[in-house]
Amino acid sequence: MLNMTAVTEQGTLAGPLSRSVADLCHRLHPQVGAATAAGFSQVLRRLSAPLQVAVAGRIKSGKSTLVNALIGRRVAPTGVGECTRLVTRFQYGTVDRIEVVLTDGTTRVLPFDADGMIPASLGMDLAAVSHLEAYLTSAMLKDMTVIDTPGLGSLDESSAARADEVLDPTSRAAVAGAEAVLYVVTQSVRADDRQALAAFTAATANRAAGPVNAIAVLNKADTVAPESVTGADGDTWLAASLLAESQAAALRPKVAGVLPVIGLLAESAESDGFTAADADALRRMSELDDATLDTMLVSADIFAIWDCDIPAGTRTRLLDRLDLYGVQCGVDAIRAEPDIVAGALRRALKDASGLDTVRERLSTVCAARADGIKAAAALASITALAHAADPAERSRVRDAIEVLLTRQEAHQLRVLEALTLVTSGAVDLPDDLADEVLRVGSNIDVSTQLGLPDADRERLTAHALERAGWWRSFASFGATPAQSRVAHVVHRAYFLIWQRLNQQQG
Repeated sequence: MLNMTAVTEQGTLAGPLSRSVADLCHRLHPQVGAATAAGFSQVLRRLSAPLQVAVAGRIKSGKSTLVNALIGRRVAPTGVGECTRLVTRFQYGTVDRIEVVLTDGTTRVLPFDADGMIPASLGMDLAAVSHLEAYLTSAMLKDMTVIDTPGLGSLDESSAARADEVLDPTSRAAVAGAEAVLYVVTQSVRADDRQALAAFTAATANRAAGPVNAIAVLNKADTVAPESVTGADGDTWLAASLLAESQAAALRPKVAGVLPVIGLLAESAESDGFTAADADALRRMSELDDATLDTMLVSADIFAIWDCDIPAGTRTRLLDRLDLYGVQCGVDAIRAEPDIVAGALRRALKDASGLDTVRERLSTVCAARADGIKAAAALASITALAHAADPAERSRVRDAIEVLLTRQEAHQLRVLEALTLVTSGAVDLPDDLADEVLRVGSNIDVSTQLGLPDADRERLTAHALERAGWWRSFASFGATPAQSRVAHVVHRAYFLIWQRLNQQQG
């Protein structure tokens, strides 16, 4: 018989609700039949698996480049080819290998190419391929499985709203099983970006594991022209940040926010794409006079052909790895700290890319929801297992679930449901109230949940009680039945925050 304790010790459970579900599986395991017991083992594996992040976006949005940055290795192909048309799951493994999963369920092992990349061609009929499983020794994948989905092309308005025509079945299944979706946009949020996000929502609307954690990133932030954004004052990063804010408003409530990022710079800084030789080349660039450097940084063409002591091939490599904005960032870092070493310069480039902010947001948002999402998915699976069992076993499992749902930690399931109703548009709320629901349900820091980042505990406690009372009144007197369902959950969330703050004061 399978050791149930060993199953859950393979990973870390997301929180108290996941632990309650795991305990339920352990407790019922000796009391159910072989088929249900085997299903419990699968549930436990999923509960303890790393965070599942699906990366999606339009073709040529820099999606795979961002995947490489998140992984910390240049492994996902970034050009249009066979593998960019397949779902690829990057997960931790003790040996680097690729498994090609065929539509008949069989697998074939494939080596990475000489550069450590997934081969451009699989050497087999793509129609027979379901998806790829890439196992890497990257430490970053111990806590996060990254799912690279095929790039979305232009969508016809009449068909884009139908999820089946936007996402192939494998892509839909990959997104449905994710705890988070990272959606990559560029400077213009187009109608089909909104339609694609709506399709992702539709693909998972009835699934407990659906990704209500949707974050968008404005990739290629270095290409935003400062003069095109009011208030940027000639600052490229500020221009990108302001543009990201306006995109967040356009995509609300489908995403929790839009963050600027420079995928190419992040990929080079996190992988082996930036070397000591590149650091030396940037140091030589920093020694040029200001007039020459300013002229060279006007355009990539001028940078590549300008007559100077730095070889043209070296400059072309810098463009390929950093582009003009990254070169400027590197030069600025060296001039600010002339003795900076290559490792510190690499970290400065990563800081300039915005990648750390994306990772932090993923961690923060998903830490607040992952426990509820994983537990909800597990309970849905357990319910399905019970439905297929004999009546006595079914009754035993359902009774155990009912007891679990009375516990305080089960409130997370109600919060998850409220978030899903609001983000999917199933419950329509005024923008300020929708934002409040997302804020309270999307964060773990109390001051952030309450929207009072600089308030002391006394002010936080009073505000939590005030908002709890407001949402209770709204649920009873001002809301539609659908809105009332959400309002009761938000009231309860504020009450629990107030209760926790009160206990801390005592």
